[in-house]
Amino acid sequence: MDDRLGIQLPFLDKDWHEYGLTEQEGIVAEWEIIRGHIPDRIKELEVSINSRQAQLDVEENFERSCELNSEISELASIINDLWIWYRTNQNIIEEKIHH
Repeated sequence: MDDRLGIQLPFLDKDWHEYGLTEQEGIVAEWEIIRGHIPDRIKELEVSINSRQAQLDVEENFERSCELNSEISELASIINDLWIWYRTNQNIIEEKIHH
């Protein structure tokens, strides 16, 4: 489980080609299930961003405004990383495993 992204990430303890076809298919099937949850996770983060932007619109305290901007930036970074993982397909999954 990746706490920052809020999803499980694949972890393989050996090179992709060292797994048998059945194991590879199982890994890919499990990844597709996880991958299917990424858009929902992104929507959750977008709600958080929108909430912070609304707070920022009325915030008069400069320090708190900076905090909100920082939080928004981090959430946007997480969304970007989630999209990268979402686009990861079964042919390149082994390149992303050790990320």
